[in-house]
Amino acid sequence: MKQKPDLSFWNLWNLSFGFFGVQIAYALQSANISRIFRTLGADPHSLSFFWILPPLMGILVQPIVGTLSDRTWTRFGRRIPYLFVGAAVAVAVMCLLPNAGSFGMTVGAALIFGLVALMLLDTSINMAMQPFKMLVGDMVNERQKAKAYSIQSFLCNAGSVVGFLFPFVFTAIGLSNVAPEGVVPDSVIWSFYIGAAILILCVIYTTAKVREWPPKEYEAYNGKSGDSGSSEASGSSGESANWITLLRNAPSTFWKVGLVQFFCWAGMLYMWTYVVDAVSETVWHTTDPTTDAYQEAANWTGVLYAIQALGSVAWATLLPRFKNVKIAYGASLIIGGAGFLLIPLCPDKMLQIVPFLLIGCGWAAMLAMPFTFVTNALQGYGHMGAYLGLFNGTICLPQIVAAICGGSILTMIGSHQSSMMYVAGVSFLIAALCVTFIRQGKVKNRK
Repeated sequence: MKQKPDLSFWNLWNLSFGFFGVQIAYALQSANISRIFRTLGADPHSLSFFWILPPLMGILVQPIVGTLSDRTWTRFGRRIPYLFVGAAVAVAVMCLLPNAGSFGMTVGAALIFGLVALMLLDTSINMAMQPFKMLVGDMVNERQKAKAYSIQSFLCNAGSVVGFLFPFVFTAIGLSNVAPEGVVPDSVIWSFYIGAAILILCVIYTTAKVREWPPKEYEAYNGKSGDSGSSEASGSSGESANWITLLRNAPSTFWKVGLVQFFCWAGMLYMWTYVVDAVSETVWHTTDPTTDAYQEAANWTGVLYAIQALGSVAWATLLPRFKNVKIAYGASLIIGGAGFLLIPLCPDKMLQIVPFLLIGCGWAAMLAMPFTFVTNALQGYGHMGAYLGLFNGTICLPQIVAAICGGSILTMIGSHQSSMMYVAGVSFLIAALCVTFIRQGKVKNRK
């Protein structure tokens, strides 16, 4: 195979720039879904059920997009058609979802409308997100991949900060942060509108600036495996990438990291589901979504999410200084778990900054470390696009399980949403313990 050429900084930037817009959409969804459904009238004990759809769509969509785009060739490229279609659908749904309470429907009908819109939104975000990871694998040489993914990480975190802050900023400039009962405030609605506009502009920029290699040129740089950035799987030449076969032959590291992922992402699901109510209950002493105090707490939670993202960026710069990757991973998760445990213990809104900075440390490790272990272990296996899509299941499946169990756990601990932060914290501490099971280094293919 030919050596992939070095790309300029701006070429690397263009490959991932659309990720900025996609991440704004994802941040708006993560920070505001519970707020929207609570405003529409959802009961806290059923709130976690609304969070089943996002990971369910992820576990279905990302492996499909990864596998199909491995085999797709069009005049517009290989990955870009999936990116553009996913972004277009996301933009349409972002304009509908926050208006679920504005169409004069009953509470039940509004919740169902919101649920369908959420399903479509997460499907489209996942469809738009996966191609960016694959584009780097397709077009960037091994020497520049670290730089390419660092650019992608910067754009990811920058988009998150912008999306998290939108409701707070729009309230500050005069948009209403309160609305009639069952209606989402203008500050949230316009956050989704502006986020949708930025998303489509970013994706248009990427599609205009990036030209994927045609089939013959792609094969010259990547081989004929149809697999982004990896060699043929040993003993699998000419065979189709059957998902069950791939999972059966996956290295043990794939599954051990998956165990860590299970407890990490279960904890994060409980944060996303209950943290607005937890902050409102702890600092503003209310969980009533019809009050001004609750909506103010929801805006401040967006600011705390942004602080978490900034803390994640800062901690990510320190992670490479750890000589032992397992120690870095485990220590980060312990720090993140401590952050969750502190949320119900900080009665002042400024004090809440401390636990969210700590959670940012855990989040940084969750984003970087799993793929470090897994991609190293997968060297020589082939079908990297399909494997990474399947590995997304270790992100999605624990969230589905946690969402199903959330209402029952909330009842068991006394129906205080703030107490769910203790559950999240313990989950992170268990994840840190599971890190000790991971073997470092490459793992040989199992027969």
